[in-house]
Amino acid sequence: MKTVFLVDMQSFYASVEKARYPNLHNKPLVVSGDPKRRSGVILAACPLAKKSGIKNGERLWEAQQKCLDLVVVPPKMQDYITISVQITAILEEYSDLVEPFSIDEQFIDVTGSERLFGPPLEIAQKIQKQIWEETKVRARIGIGENKILAKMACDNFSKKNRSGIFWLKKEELSQTLWPLPVEKMFGVGSRMASHLRNMGVRTVGQLANVPLQRLKKQWGINGQILWMTAHGEDYSPVTTASHDGQKAIGHGMTLPRDYISLTEIRVVLLELCEEVCMRARKSGVMGQTVTISVSGASYEVQTGFHRQTTLYEPTNYVMDVFHTVEKLFLQFWNHNPIRRLGVSLTKLCPDDEVQLSLFDTDRDKKVELGYVMDGIKDKYGTTSLIRASSLTKAGQAFERSKKIGGHYK
Repeated sequence: MKTVFLVDMQSFYASVEKARYPNLHNKPLVVSGDPKRRSGVILAACPLAKKSGIKNGERLWEAQQKCLDLVVVPPKMQDYITISVQITAILEEYSDLVEPFSIDEQFIDVTGSERLFGPPLEIAQKIQKQIWEETKVRARIGIGENKILAKMACDNFSKKNRSGIFWLKKEELSQTLWPLPVEKMFGVGSRMASHLRNMGVRTVGQLANVPLQRLKKQWGINGQILWMTAHGEDYSPVTTASHDGQKAIGHGMTLPRDYISLTEIRVVLLELCEEVCMRARKSGVMGQTVTISVSGASYEVQTGFHRQTTLYEPTNYVMDVFHTVEKLFLQFWNHNPIRRLGVSLTKLCPDDEVQLSLFDTDRDKKVELGYVMDGIKDKYGTTSLIRASSLTKAGQAFERSKKIGGHYK
């Protein structure tokens, strides 16, 4: 039987900031984007802030109304990435099977490590202690015989007990997991919870007792996964190759203000195509399906669209993607103000697999030009080569160059 941990960092961004500023240790603190640029959303709240009812994802002004002495710190993404990598290195001291699940969650298979470091609970305590001593971030650890049990152990039990460690055993599910509300099970969102409640399923245990064939008839393979999760079954191994074989490359951004004119919108669409194609080239792939996502300015009335089209042949050339995106935008835009734009490439293939064309005789030159531009940007910075349109007030290229994942470095 395997032993798998899910190691989760408590209020990760907020914990890093409190380690940076020890004088804020006893203050309610949140990490939030810049409200002046419409990114004032709570990214992380420390436990003291959460006691005031503040939740991740809510708007900053709402959080400030709940807690008048709230300390607001802007995100520093490069620091969070650096510490996340540092935590990965710590985990790799205990096992060679470490799989990042997100920036603040990582799976580790310690099955073969017990002879070196002791039984699972002892290993968990050692990991917890070392992470705290080296980063001043508190780790919560869920333990199970597979990844799904470790994840649910952490989410439902480790985060709520004093030790921050919990072992969820399959033979004890009827006493531990099954009495919980069905929405506490991994993979059950609000919409699925509503469907299950309409079936009379209120708890994880009731879901576990629904006949498998009924769930499969209702939701196909997803029904099978629901049943397996409720029974603590998961055959996916902890692997270092989980992020290999990328299926899509995309980039989106929330605009600093509502964009109304087509001229301004085209500037940002071109910049997004530049970003997506550059990332595709760095991954050595081309895409054949181009997708555009548009969100309207209103928060109350959801407007916008999500459309895609498949090209005759795959590409990672900026203008090929841009002309396709522009055509889709003009076809479906209702001329209402725009708040957010996104562009992505899917149906990826290696960039050394080329379908010869009788019509596009300049194809090789276009592809080579992209790689030459990438080389210049790698050497001198991402803004060393930009299009003239990015120098207008609509352009966001310089602002984005200061960020990682949409937040300042």
